Amino acid sequence: MNSEKYPSGTENKKSIVMIMHYISLAWRSLLFVVLLVLWVGGLVDRKESILFRFEKHPVILTILWLLFAAEMLFRFFPSAIRSPGCQKQFARNYMKTGRTDIIIDDNHATVLVAIVWITLNGIFGALHMLGLLDVDFMLLLCSAFSVCDLICILFFCPFQSWFFKNRCCVTCRIYNWDFAMMFTPLFFVPHLYTWSLLLMALALLLRWEITFFRHPERFSKNTNGYISCANCTEKLCRHKKQLASLWKQVDSFTKDRIRRLGD
Repeated sequence: MNSEKYPSGTENKKSIVMIMHYISLAWRSLLFVVLLVLWVGGLVDRKESILFRFEKHPVILTILWLLFAAEMLFRFFPSAIRSPGCQKQFARNYMKTGRTDIIIDDNHATVLVAIVWITLNGIFGALHMLGLLDVDFMLLLCSAFSVCDLICILFFCPFQSWFFKNRCCVTCRIYNWDFAMMFTPLFFVPHLYTWSLLLMALALLLRWEITFFRHPERFSKNTNGYISCANCTEKLCRHKKQLASLWKQVDSFTKDRIRRLGD
């Protein structure tokens, strides 16, 4: 059990970061629904591709590009309205604890996650190259990844639970891999908008990895007090705890009902 505690009176307060995550989840989910409808419609009537339809409305395409580009641009600089998980890389957020033992518990899993992710997208990419999946599906897959990204932060993260076993998103070793991971399918969608987003995402990942190898002390909870629960300004882990508690209650209720029906 983690002995670290939040500052008294802050456990139930909604942070700006949390609110922004919900806003992002809302518009990304809406975009996914729209793309899904267009993709299904395209399978039925065989009309133009989704990207071609969006090109007929350059304002919409530009706004979508700007939304994602702006989110990534904020990651390159220190910001009070960004998650501490991606802000621990900056020197101004390094709060010395007095310890010198740099421990990155989840570092060994990064290569495994990278292999799994590249393999998964490689399968989709191969199916696309064989003509079994069209460009529209690759766009839809990218949109689905963008929604899953927020679900991982707010509710349940398979990388945290199955690979890293880390305490929370704030200490996550690969926090700034998210955009590179969600935009991986765009490699198979050659276009100025898509490839520029992918390149920006890769630059963000490269910046993160270079900082990690040059300043690993900023990423360790032993040496950086900024990523301790006591200094957390996000409180997003409570959603996952509440969800886990709800599932336990549902499971207990279900087992009880089954037992009573069997009596």
